[in-house]
Amino acid sequence: MDLDTVRTFVAAADAGQFQEAAAELAVTQQAVSKRVAALERDLGVRLFTRTPRGAALTIDGQAFLPHARELLRVAERAVASVRTGSRPLRVDVIASRGAASGLMRAFHRAHPGIELGVVMLHDIEAAVAALRSGAIDASFRAVNAPGRPLPDDLASVRVLDEPLQLLTGPAHALAPARSVTLSQLAGHRIWMPGLDPGTEWAAYYDDLVAEFGLAIEATGPNFGSDALLDTIADTPALATFMGGHTRLVWPAGHGLRRIPVTDPVPVYPHSLLWHRDNPHPALATLLDHLAAAAEHGAAGTWVPEWAATAQPMTST
Repeated sequence: MDLDTVRTFVAAADAGQFQEAAAELAVTQQAVSKRVAALERDLGVRLFTRTPRGAALTIDGQAFLPHARELLRVAERAVASVRTGSRPLRVDVIASRGAASGLMRAFHRAHPGIELGVVMLHDIEAAVAALRSGAIDASFRAVNAPGRPLPDDLASVRVLDEPLQLLTGPAHALAPARSVTLSQLAGHRIWMPGLDPGTEWAAYYDDLVAEFGLAIEATGPNFGSDALLDTIADTPALATFMGGHTRLVWPAGHGLRRIPVTDPVPVYPHSLLWHRDNPHPALATLLDHLAAAAEHGAAGTWVPEWAATAQPMTST
């Protein structure tokens, strides 16, 4: 498969417009159209449909996109395995709008000369495998969850405790509150689609439910954050948890409320993982940067017992 056509497809999918993809790739818009057309001929399906705003992925395009990204990552690893000199520092941030992504954006602003490669892996097992294979250099995860011990060749340090917030629509009973306690949430329906069993974040919320008698529902397919926000805005009986550092954007008419949770403040413990023998020179710079900005272990907060044993980060 021609990697130039795959790279062009990914750029167009990310940009949503062939013109923007052409600018990113430093080619003409006609070249982008020809490459996408060639890829569609090879695959025997349509990958995009034209819209008033540009180009939207078809169902087949959506199915192909994660595999296309993986093809490019494999190609990058193949080249890096024989290339002399520097390569990007590759970091797993789980989600583009989450706290880990914010930490890496701050790192990039502080160290613009360090080239970064950002990936988003699904769970800690995938992250551990990628760290051990050298596919990535570091990963932000919650560590020490039951049944998920880290291999001895990996190191971890706790870098950020992210406070949870309750997200409600304007008609929810708790919407007027300036803050809510965990005890006040008992009896309210908290909906979190995508809370996959076996993941470290599912283990976190399992302990939160057990500790404070909450009712978290993970029913239904996970259609992404936009669909979640739409449902919360329109359903007075539902609320959800969001990380306090998670970046959210919603239509003005939604009237959503982000309400701090207190007494105690539940925090999600983000740790950085890396291979002990990783030689990348920028890894030490990242660790120093995170040490200077570390936020964890504040009084009045709650984490599961397994998370409390994670090695805290300290400034050097």
